[in-house]
Amino acid sequence: MIISIRQFQAQRMQAPRDFNPIENTPICVEIGAGKGKHALLFSEQHPEQTLFAIERTKEKFLAMQKQQELERRDNLCPIHADALPWMVHALYPQQVQQFFILYPNPEPHNPAQRWLNMPFFEFLLSRLTPRGTITLASNIPDYIDEAEQQVQQLWHLPYVKQQIESNSARTHFEIKYLERGELCQQVLITKPVDYCTRFDGFMPLLGHNHAE
Repeated sequence: MIISIRQFQAQRMQAPRDFNPIENTPICVEIGAGKGKHALLFSEQHPEQTLFAIERTKEKFLAMQKQQELERRDNLCPIHADALPWMVHALYPQQVQQFFILYPNPEPHNPAQRWLNMPFFEFLLSRLTPRGTITLASNIPDYIDEAEQQVQQLWHLPYVKQQIESNSARTHFEIKYLERGELCQQVLITKPVDYCTRFDGFMPLLGHNHAE
């Protein structure tokens, strides 16, 4: 079933507390970074790329921040905020080279809050650079199947569905699920060069409160 998508009301998003604008330079973004295992691994393997790793839960964010300080990752920027308002206020059109959404909450009682079912996903696509990618991983087959359907029928984007190798260890959840013998999969979505959204000209709100 395809869920009808209304237009996301970006201008109504209130800035996160203690929000700081960022520069309009190419970046990568991890949404729901947890304690930062993948963020630290990615920033080590790709020193030429800057990763903003967003985590809402204070305890997990502090653990990621502490580990970053211990390992001295200058190209990793931990962000303690709700992802949606932070991205609306911080990100510029076609700025993000890669988004990572690894093992998000499957929202079993609220399917409309799954990433590819949300109106916000159109805004997310507007922030992605042409040929940029979104990596969505889950251990729940129905979640991946639904995401695959939405990519095809609603968003009309090219993608590849992949089974994650049993020795992969990008996140604490991934390690746990694979050790249990669960099937972990990911959908790798690519934005075509000529892909358009209704937010392509929308600039960041830069910390101003535009909520009514």
